[in-house]
Amino acid sequence: MSELTTSVDLPGSGPGRGETARSRRGPLGQPPGIIDEEPRDPLIEVAIPVYNEAHVLAASVRRLHAYLRETFPYRFVITIADNASTDGTWEVAEHLALEIAEVDAVHLDRKGRGRALRHVWSTSVADVVAYMDVDLSTDLHAFLPLIAPLVSGHSDLAIGTRLSRGSAVVRGPKREFISRTYNLLLRTTLAARFSDAQCGFKAGRTEIVRALLPAVEDEAWFFDTELLLLAERNGLRIHEVPVDWVDDPDSRVDVVRTAADDLRGMARVARRVLSGAFNVPVPARTRDAQLPTGMRRQLPSFAVIGVISTVAQLALYALLRFFMPVIAANVVSYFLAAIANTAANRRFTFRVRGRRSAVRHQLEGGVAFLVGLVVSTAGLAIFDTVAPNAPRLAEVGALFALNLFAAVIRFVLLRAWVFHPRRAAEETEPVMQEQSR
Repeated sequence: MSELTTSVDLPGSGPGRGETARSRRGPLGQPPGIIDEEPRDPLIEVAIPVYNEAHVLAASVRRLHAYLRETFPYRFVITIADNASTDGTWEVAEHLALEIAEVDAVHLDRKGRGRALRHVWSTSVADVVAYMDVDLSTDLHAFLPLIAPLVSGHSDLAIGTRLSRGSAVVRGPKREFISRTYNLLLRTTLAARFSDAQCGFKAGRTEIVRALLPAVEDEAWFFDTELLLLAERNGLRIHEVPVDWVDDPDSRVDVVRTAADDLRGMARVARRVLSGAFNVPVPARTRDAQLPTGMRRQLPSFAVIGVISTVAQLALYALLRFFMPVIAANVVSYFLAAIANTAANRRFTFRVRGRRSAVRHQLEGGVAFLVGLVVSTAGLAIFDTVAPNAPRLAEVGALFALNLFAAVIRFVLLRAWVFHPRRAAEETEPVMQEQSR
């Protein structure tokens, strides 16, 4: 992957004031590791702003990457945003970007955490952008709860909070006092409703973040507080996630200087609010939740296979009814349809190939069909009791309606259990590797 050098005008940095950024992004700013992949929603970009962090950068990035690779259900890219480090941070970042496909690195010639985040987020092609501190003080198990409401469209921004009753925080009394005092000032002077502005664990829908960035003036530590205040003032929804957090004893933050800068930032925001200059046009929130990853493709395939297997089962049922009672005909036709249906969904809906785990899939698929069988058989028994002399066409119609209901149950069981995305990926990967040899 070749190194690119670009000069960009960053929003909010003033007219004609460009930033030189060296980047390992692909064509059109596309993060590495996804260029040749088949597009699938969503993509999450995690920015890690760093300044003189060569001593911890590699270990933290590898830990984050391993965690996301093993547990995270969405595609992701980790972008190291080096803002004018003077030690070996950029060299470490370059090495990681070359070593790990899902890691990108950008270098800016001027300091400022907000400046680094602005550059990464404004050029991102991801659906959701996030950031976390390089020390990974926040427990990573909170990351999926942070991202989920953004992927679904329920919320616009999401933040980790250390000031919730459900949070577990380890830090000294001085930092605890400063943090609580700062957030109390935000609530009393600027009517902020979010609880923790300073936790380095935040995310947002990219289209929302891009709409807000031009109105955010700060380029340093007040950047994300100003972003949150701007979002709240413009009616956007901020989701809060209680986090487990351990203070980094090696933190390089100048607490006194940062506090003074934050107070100046609050005064500046207050003036903008009073003057009416704190309103920006933002995209409307996605009201309807988006389908989980892969379901947009899976549902039509499942429906087509379901229709075919249902028609086949109904035809077989009608044939068996000439020499079998109603319950026996339903059980036999359902059993044969279940085997064919599971095999077809395995191949076409969930795209699991090869013989690996095929027997287990049939057994677990059989359980899913057994649940549907209980539903349809119980319904038929009730129908036969209520209308024992009903025409055969009415009986078949009742069975069709019951099968539709059972199909919903089957799909949920197949997707969430039998062919869970993570299990399917683990089972497909060895097959793909063997085919590529």
